[in-house]
Amino acid sequence: MNTERNFFSLHLPLASAPMFALLGAQFVSALADNVLFILVLALIRESGGNGMIPLVQEFFVFAFILLAPFVGPFADSQPKGRVMLLANGIKLLGAAYILAGGNALVGYAIVGAGAAAYSPAKYGILTQFFDPAKLVKANGWLEGSTIAAILLGVVLGGFLADHDIKLALWLAVGLYGLASLLNLFIPRLPPEKALQHGRAWHFLQAFWSDVKTLFRLPDARFSLLGTGLFWACGATLRLLLFAWVPAALLIDDTQTPANLMGVVSIGIVIGAALAGMLVKLSNVNRVLFGGVLLGPLILALAFQGGIVSTALLLGAIGLAGGYFAIPLNALLQETGHETIGAGRALAVQNFTENGFMLLMVGVYYAISHYALDAQQLVAVFGGFMLLGMSWLALGRLRLAR
Repeated sequence: MNTERNFFSLHLPLASAPMFALLGAQFVSALADNVLFILVLALIRESGGNGMIPLVQEFFVFAFILLAPFVGPFADSQPKGRVMLLANGIKLLGAAYILAGGNALVGYAIVGAGAAAYSPAKYGILTQFFDPAKLVKANGWLEGSTIAAILLGVVLGGFLADHDIKLALWLAVGLYGLASLLNLFIPRLPPEKALQHGRAWHFLQAFWSDVKTLFRLPDARFSLLGTGLFWACGATLRLLLFAWVPAALLIDDTQTPANLMGVVSIGIVIGAALAGMLVKLSNVNRVLFGGVLLGPLILALAFQGGIVSTALLLGAIGLAGGYFAIPLNALLQETGHETIGAGRALAVQNFTENGFMLLMVGVYYAISHYALDAQQLVAVFGGFMLLGMSWLALGRLRLAR
């Protein structure tokens, strides 16, 4: 057993069958996630109007926050490929519930529960596959697979939402089934850490201890705050597009904002590739440039009125974000692997990221009821990102002196 653990921890090349199995399963699962996201948005718009759109993200991320104390220890105590299999099964149930006519928000919350269990396993297994020198590139590959799935998923979801929602729901269910099948090809690796306690209160205490441990470590704190700001930015921006596109570009369909979300995804893929070439854990502060750029780029988006300039700007936003966020994932994985366990560290990351998302989307939902138009909302959001990323960068650079 120990020999198998050491092999996968130290000697696995990036281009290997286990990695390709992980990438395939992640691609298909993320493809289903994003097809379903667009469909749920379309269903909500049909039933409740644009004012209900922020609730889609709120229902999804709530499961991440609620389950955060439990999914990390569970992922570390089981073979992570089997955890991903179980999580995809939960996602399938949520999609099937919506297909059967259930409430779209409730069904999407079930999918969120599956995603909460899936995340610490899919990232945590990388520390068992690879040594630290390969983690940034491995994260880039995994994120590249995810972003490619987002790109295809939002475009496909936007097209089907405007033509045949029922067919698209069947597609999402089938994709979750295929992802579950692909999970079976991921090697059955030994667990990282056994469960120490069986009571819910003990898990909560242990999780709070993990939070305090990671936030005391400068690298972990930088990663948690940085990725939290980035994913809160991404979650809010993709919701804002569905309100901003009709107001700024005078195009009122599902396909156009979905396609623009795809452009952001292309930018993230390019940014992740650049990070893989230019950034290592030893020089991770290089990512600050990309993070600080996000605020001005979003501010500039508020003043666009053409589809081409908007697409170029959104691609630049994605590039800056991908360059910033991908190395921070690797930084946290390595720190977690050396301290509390990668799965538990990633559960704290999910909690932080989704807490930021819940807060940011909640603020968007609140201020959208005031007398602000879509352009003003984007400008306020860009200003907030500029302040947040500048504060993070200044704090990090002070530590480097």
